[in-house]
Order: sequence, then structure tokens, then C-alpha cells
Amino acid sequence: MRYFFNRLGFLILSIWAAITLNFILPRLMPGNPAETIFAKFQGHMQPSQLHAMELQFGFSNKPFILQYFQYLGSLLTGHWGLSYTYYPTSVSQIIVTSLPWTIGLLGIATVISVVVGTLVGILIAWRRGGIADSTLPIATMFFQSMPLFWLGLVLVYFLAFTLNWFPMFHGYSSSVNVGWNWPFISSVIYHGILPAIVVFLGSISGWIIGMRNNMINTLGEDYVVFAEAKGVSNSRLIFMYAARNALLPQVTSLAIALSSIVGGQILVEQVFSYPGIGYQLTNAVSMEDYPLIQGMFLIIALSVLLVNFLVDMLYGRLDPRVRRRGTES
Repeated sequence: MRYFFNRLGFLILSIWAAITLNFILPRLMPGNPAETIFAKFQGHMQPSQLHAMELQFGFSNKPFILQYFQYLGSLLTGHWGLSYTYYPTSVSQIIVTSLPWTIGLLGIATVISVVVGTLVGILIAWRRGGIADSTLPIATMFFQSMPLFWLGLVLVYFLAFTLNWFPMFHGYSSSVNVGWNWPFISSVIYHGILPAIVVFLGSISGWIIGMRNNMINTLGEDYVVFAEAKGVSNSRLIFMYAARNALLPQVTSLAIALSSIVGGQILVEQVFSYPGIGYQLTNAVSMEDYPLIQGMFLIIALSVLLVNFLVDMLYGRLDPRVRRRGTES
């Protein structure tokens, strides 16, 4: 329990720091964001109109500390401001709409990559020196060495534009009705295949090579050699003795992979015009949509901290030595 409360305290402190930085940094930028958006219009607005719009967008001339507590209250109530680009849509509504697309695409692709890469790494480590061990790591590393946006452009050109096997952009067809119906679900799956392939190919090599190296080291341990000498079956030796302990370093890599899901593969989503967090963040930056940028950065930071906390709990469960070190510190 002490390990849990230590990690929980660190999580709360980190969240407070992330929220505070997210409040301070935009206010240190020169100029007034409200004036930036009004500059896009021809002519000049009356001071009363400017003041009214500043209040609507949440800008205030109150003391800094009062603005800070007002900002904290707005976060707790879900009022994260209004988007300039999609006015009068709120930032929280845009995030709620975009987040499932990113989690659905990158989450599923990452889980498949982890499972497949880990299993392949286990098998080629057991049969190290074979054909699969000699070819698969090199072949998958070839795809991982490519920039993902470039790989996405290549697949779009050949598989979508030239062969017309897959759609080139967006998350679903405009001809279907959005809802829990099979035409919409099948369209979402169909549009997500190409970006999912890009994410899968870009990450599978790390899981294969990481698990292979961990397994080779574990297979040389005394307890594995002793179990093999006792006549333990190969399947039990691989999965119950070797793979179970070799998985521990993979959990750390899993934390990094899961943390990057909400942030999204920004360039991948941009290539496919996929309506996720990364695509919306790119549009917000190009349109100087300060409230939306601030909200996106905050949700990314919070998701990274939360995922790392959950992985810390999982790691402590898998390896009791981590809990003991955590309680001693």
C-alpha cells in the first residue's frame, strides 16, 4: 500500500505541475490571442465588441492568481474554452469527439503490434540462428527505419490512389450515417486499415528485437537450464519460465508506447486526414487556435501521466522487488 500511495502522490504532483505549466506558458506569449483572431477580419472592431469577445473566450484582466484559480475551476467543470477554428464549439467537445478516433486506431494497432511482436520474439529466440531469426528482425527494421509519414504516403499512392484498394483520407465514408450500425462500423474499419498498417510496421521491429534479446538472456539463466534438465516440456519452459520473466523489460516499453497513443502519430493522422487528436492539433497550430492547442496539450500530458501510473502499478505487481525499493525510498 505504501508503494501505491507513493506513486499516487507523485501522480497528483505531476498533474498539478502539468496543469500549472499549461496555464502559465500561453500567458507568457507576447500579444493577445483575442486580437490575433480578430486581425483576420477586415476593418476594426469597437472596443466594447472586443471586450465582449474576450469575456466569451475566457480572457480576463484580473490578477494572475485569480485567473489561475478560475482556470482550475473551469478544468474541473469541463469548461476548457471555445475553439477559434470551430467557433462556437467548445474545446472539450472537440477533444471528446477526436479522442476515440485516436485511441481506436493507435490503440488497436499498438496492441496488435505488441502481441505479434512479443510472440514472434519469443519463438525466434527459442529457435535462434534459424531462418526466421536471421530475416524477420532485419525485414521489420527496414520499415521502422522509414519515416512513418513517408511510408504512409507510399501506401496511399500505390494501394489507394493507383490500385484503389483503400480510401485515401478521412475516418469514414460521407455516404454513411454516423452511429452504431454496420455500414458505419465497416466504413470506419475500412478507412483505418492503411493508417493501422503504417503504425504496425513502424513499431513491430522494436517489440520483436526487444523480446528476442530478453528471451535469449533469460534462457541462459540457471533456473531455466535446471528446469530444462528436469525434463520440463518445451511449451511450459518457454512461456512459464523464460517468457514470463523476459516480459518485465517489455512492460517499460509498453508504457512508452501507450503514452504516445493519445498524443497520436501526428504526421500519420495528417497524411490520412484521420480525425484524431494529432490531426486536430496540427490544424489548431496552423490556425493559431490557442484554446484548442492548450486543451490538446493538457489531455496529452494527463494521459501520459495516467498511463505511466498504471504501468507502475502493473510493474510492481509483476516484480515484487520494485515494490520493496519503492517503499524503502
